[in-house]
Amino acid sequence: MSTSSRLLSRRSFGRLTAGAAGAVGVGAVGACSPQGADPSARSPLRIMAINHVWSQAVKRRTKEFEERIGRRVSMTLLTADQLSSSYNVKLNASGTDVDVMMVRALQEQLVFAHNDWLADLTDRVEGDKEFDWADFQKAPREASVAQGRVLSVPVVTERPTLYYRKDLVEGPPRTLDALMSSALELTDKKKGFYGYVGRGQRSGAVSQWSSFLYSHGGDFLVDGKSGIGSRQALAAYEYYGGLLGRAGPPGATNMSLEQAMPIFAQGKAAFYIDADAVYSSFLDPKVATKGVRESVGFAPFPAGPAGAKPHNIPSWSLGINKFSLLRDDAWEFIRWAAGPEMSAALQSDGIPGARSSVWADPRTLAAFPKDLAESMRLNAERGLGYDRPRVLQVGRARDIVGRPLVASILGESVGPVVRDADAEFADFLVRDNRHKES
Repeated sequence: MSTSSRLLSRRSFGRLTAGAAGAVGVGAVGACSPQGADPSARSPLRIMAINHVWSQAVKRRTKEFEERIGRRVSMTLLTADQLSSSYNVKLNASGTDVDVMMVRALQEQLVFAHNDWLADLTDRVEGDKEFDWADFQKAPREASVAQGRVLSVPVVTERPTLYYRKDLVEGPPRTLDALMSSALELTDKKKGFYGYVGRGQRSGAVSQWSSFLYSHGGDFLVDGKSGIGSRQALAAYEYYGGLLGRAGPPGATNMSLEQAMPIFAQGKAAFYIDADAVYSSFLDPKVATKGVRESVGFAPFPAGPAGAKPHNIPSWSLGINKFSLLRDDAWEFIRWAAGPEMSAALQSDGIPGARSSVWADPRTLAAFPKDLAESMRLNAERGLGYDRPRVLQVGRARDIVGRPLVASILGESVGPVVRDADAEFADFLVRDNRHKES
């Protein structure tokens, strides 16, 4: 590793990986094995993963895999922040005491690729007919590639879903114009009821705003340069800010998932767009009111001027530590945990997978409400494989891109803020590309 790479990873890793997407766990439920893995059969295969329903389900099944390879499996489950910190320490030291790594392909994979921390899986995935790499959905599969190499295999996916109250509208709005109209009509702020609720916090909102951006015909980057100053991006900023500012609750600019979701769950909003992975919260008596549980509906992302273009992302993926001494067994674990049989079994338990075959199987879709399953399927077909700029310093990029969102929600003139943010983002991209080349 070059000196500049070490400086980047040591000084900036925490900042580069800030703003995590996907589920965050509640604490460690395992412990790391001692430093210095022995490649003999007595040494366990060490797996580090997010404390997530997918990981918990796989952990319960590891006995089956241990019998398959004749080696004990040690699986450590951590929160997202703990996982990032552990990777930073271990991989900067070229540690061999982790073999399989659960990673966020869109948040940290480019940093890992830059530091040469992940093993190249290209030959393994493309040369294994039984594994069937082509069966993975196109968008998550493309997100697994960095620097022309396959560095991870997606195991959990998510898309934005329109949650709505079926007792308030005859059917879900199919376009963004219809969503705006219905949301404004149903808003009654004096009574504490809002037509729409969603993420409005500067950095946290970017991943959900991405689908509004794409559906207006815009993108974060266009030909490698900033795309947030385009007229399409400006329209997306103005639309989203207007929707939340006019039909949303007070304090929307401080809301991420944890603040926005309870407002819908407690029956205080008519519409809500967020990850389909949180759908079960609205069916849970401990989280949602009876009225919401009985009336919640699920619909595909509404079409904008450029059509319906949601994101369909791998929220969590599996990779192999470049320094692992057990890379063959690590690949066998990925073949097993992300294989057709396990993917079908886990999706049958309500965990959205990445394989096209499980989305085409009525038996695996039966785990979800019927309208949600159809929403997820359509959004997956239409979706792009990223919900944030694909850069090294993701946290900084999201902070820049999110600034016009806040201005729009607050009712400020958006044009000047967009122009300023566009210039800042353009400068940022120059510096980010220099880091990539170092």
